[in-house]
Amino acid sequence: MNSQAHAQRLRSGRHPQSGQIYILSTVTQNRAPVFDDFLDARTLIGVLRDQQRLEHAKTLAFVVMPDHLHWLMELGDKVALSVCMRNVKTLSALRIGRPIWQTGFHDHAIRQEEDLPSVARYVVSNPVRAGLVVRTGQYPHWDAIWV
Repeated sequence: MNSQAHAQRLRSGRHPQSGQIYILSTVTQNRAPVFDDFLDARTLIGVLRDQQRLEHAKTLAFVVMPDHLHWLMELGDKVALSVCMRNVKTLSALRIGRPIWQTGFHDHAIRQEEDLPSVARYVVSNPVRAGLVVRTGQYPHWDAIWV
């Protein structure tokens, strides 16, 4: 079974809801380190902020890694989860000026009993776990509402 068919099968029966909090992850084509480029990373962050301004999603935390994005967000009531992520990927690619994303994304609905600040800390500590920096604050492409 190819990965796209597998992802569709996993999503069958699931219905993203506005107000639900998700952690989303998506990767660049062939894991190319697109976001090693400071301006490209800031472009993607600008697109995330646009989604909040448009009330498609409220960003709780994110980290833009060299070859992927982790985004902790609360889905707004104006667009579906897949549309929101498609907007992020399409707009960032258009603004950067080339195709950059692999097809699909991974989503995990956060349960009420999960501790959001802990989930956010996990998201923004990705650069430390990847060995890119010693402390989260040394990495330039992250944010969280709790900081």
